Amino acid sequence: MASQLPAPDQLLDLMPDALCVVDTDGKVLFVSAGFGRMLGYSADEVVGQPIFRLVHPDDREATMHQAQAVMSGAIQRHYRNRYAHKDGHAVDIQWSACWLPDYGVRIGVAHEVTELRMAERELEHRASHDPLTGLPNRHRLQHELEYALTHATRTGNGLAVLYLDLDGFKHINDQHGHKVGDRLLCEVAQRLHAGLRQGDLMARVGGDEFVALLPGCDDVRAALTVAEGLRASLRLPCHLPEGVFHLDASIGVACFPDNGNDPDTLLAWADRAMYAAKRERRRTGENDLARDQA
Repeated sequence: MASQLPAPDQLLDLMPDALCVVDTDGKVLFVSAGFGRMLGYSADEVVGQPIFRLVHPDDREATMHQAQAVMSGAIQRHYRNRYAHKDGHAVDIQWSACWLPDYGVRIGVAHEVTELRMAERELEHRASHDPLTGLPNRHRLQHELEYALTHATRTGNGLAVLYLDLDGFKHINDQHGHKVGDRLLCEVAQRLHAGLRQGDLMARVGGDEFVALLPGCDDVRAALTVAEGLRASLRLPCHLPEGVFHLDASIGVACFPDNGNDPDTLLAWADRAMYAAKRERRRTGENDLARDQA
């Protein structure tokens, strides 16, 4: 018996990826079996329906703009977005798409990249966060500070930076070991994060050094109020399996634009102010946050 070529739809249904054809208005004309395996919908459930209804709400506007670009002649081979699976979870998809004007249809081939995107997000998180405390690291702080400065420059809103160094940590770490020191740092990170206002950012930039970014903070007085609250939370006893430990912190404040208008200048000013506060406390024996930020 001579071999026969199966019908095209039988061949398409063997593809692990999904083929989708939509008309000028974005209504579905055809989907392959891979579409159902990927998103949980049968062909009968989606044919005749607007394809954008299945796009994740956060990606819908960008996807519509991308579809317009394809219909204007651009061939898209690596566009990513998220669709909503029938059971509700998000599916990350990478599309190859083109527009066939002679037929009045847009054809897209979808490849699921959910696992790949999860791995990418994990790598992105590791690259931008401190592995011990989970706080943003110096690299992430630099990026966020640059963005905050651009926004403050454009809007005229305030911006403050707090540079914080733990007092008493080195002695505890040397006496009780790094295991206790690491537990203390994790406790400190939780307290500092909990003491921030909505929209603020706390980063770990060194062994026992932290920096808080306070967008919208109008002046040094408002920044000092936040700093005093952070110090108060840190001075509460830390109860660990190895015992009860006490910490304090020296904090320096820098405000935009009075103390600088670029990341390096602001951080350097806050760093100097922190050391000035530490020296003043040692000189006077007082525990109040130094008010002289010069």
